[in-house]
Amino acid sequence: MLSRTADSLFWLNRYMERADGILLVTRTTYISVLDKGISESLTWRPLLEIYTNCTEEEITSLENNTSEVLKKVILDVENTNSLKTLINRARENARGVQDHITKEVWENVNHMYHMINNPSLAKQLLTEHSLETIDLFSKQTVLYAGVTDITMPRGSGWNFMNLGKYIERCLETLEITNREFETIDYELSNQQDILYWRYMLLSLSGYELHLKTYRSSNNNQSVLHQAIINPNFTRSVIYSLTRLSRYLEDVVKENESEENQALIRYFGRLYSYVKFIDFDTLDAVILQQFLEKVKTELLEFSKRLGQNFFSYS
Repeated sequence: MLSRTADSLFWLNRYMERADGILLVTRTTYISVLDKGISESLTWRPLLEIYTNCTEEEITSLENNTSEVLKKVILDVENTNSLKTLINRARENARGVQDHITKEVWENVNHMYHMINNPSLAKQLLTEHSLETIDLFSKQTVLYAGVTDITMPRGSGWNFMNLGKYIERCLETLEITNREFETIDYELSNQQDILYWRYMLLSLSGYELHLKTYRSSNNNQSVLHQAIINPNFTRSVIYSLTRLSRYLEDVVKENESEENQALIRYFGRLYSYVKFIDFDTLDAVILQQFLEKVKTELLEFSKRLGQNFFSYS
């Protein structure tokens, strides 16, 4: 497979995974800011900090303005992480590799492209139907995931697509987790009730699973456990890393080289660092360092992957 083809497939899935993530966080925040009984202090600030490059002054002016925030994160093409930017880039990558994706995958991405570029969309986001519009796009990203899983052949293209998907998913979980634990200064002993963690868990599609799985009164510890090392939670860090390990091994089998073996070893150290973390030793300092280190090393892994397989300099 040509490096530019692998690169396009990698970023197609990465952009679509990020689009799914931003829609999930947007929907959660939209509902939560209206529910002042549960989230008195919740504003749009966390979403703006994660998905925009706004300055502190801009965030302060926008954090309570729902309509302006929706325009910023959904339609603003100057925002590199807006939904419109992500879908446009995903479609550009899909268009260049139509011979390597199925007709169904292309049609789904192309349909979302026309949806996000509909001239009437801006008006819809200003009405009482804005949540319905967000839900409509969310359903399309779920449909994309299903169509891709059902129709794509299991070969090199599939492997590169999933490397992009799980790198993006893991980074998003780390970012959301880090920001939420930062609000309590990473103090696991500073106990919060489950409603405090509701926003974070809903943003990761993990609230219901948490209620069904965890019985401990130590909510800080159980929420962190779910986000980081619960192997049955599809958005946990360890779940994403396990999937990355599998797809990385598959692509390296087809491209044996010393550089790729070094990449396997680098990833293996990162994987082991997370897999064997001792939760009993975590304190505020160690937890902050742990989250930052995993994010930094995952970004480095992504960079090395690009250098090895996509001819990045």
